[in-house]
Amino acid sequence: MSTDEQEGSESRSGDRISAPAAMRKAARQLSELLGSDPDSVSALKPNDDGWTADVEVVEIERIPETSSVMATYRVTLDSQGRLLGYERKRRYARGQIDR
Repeated sequence: MSTDEQEGSESRSGDRISAPAAMRKAARQLSELLGSDPDSVSALKPNDDGWTADVEVVEIERIPETSSVMATYRVTLDSQGRLLGYERKRRYARGQIDR
């Protein structure tokens, strides 16, 4: 069974999709909307209606890579993994370290 079939069978059961499936769906759906590949999922939290994920995306590639501009997007999914909304939370240089 493929990953999409597994995720589909989870969503048909009426239960909340698993955390790994939610991570994949958040990254994939945001990628489709922005037209760029996500770099990573830095946070994933269940909420009353589904999942909230923070997805890191390269917005502007630069050389050296540490000067590329990154963005954190907050993605909201329902319990079946369908995208409900997203918003950019912050932009930063790839080499920047949070304090």
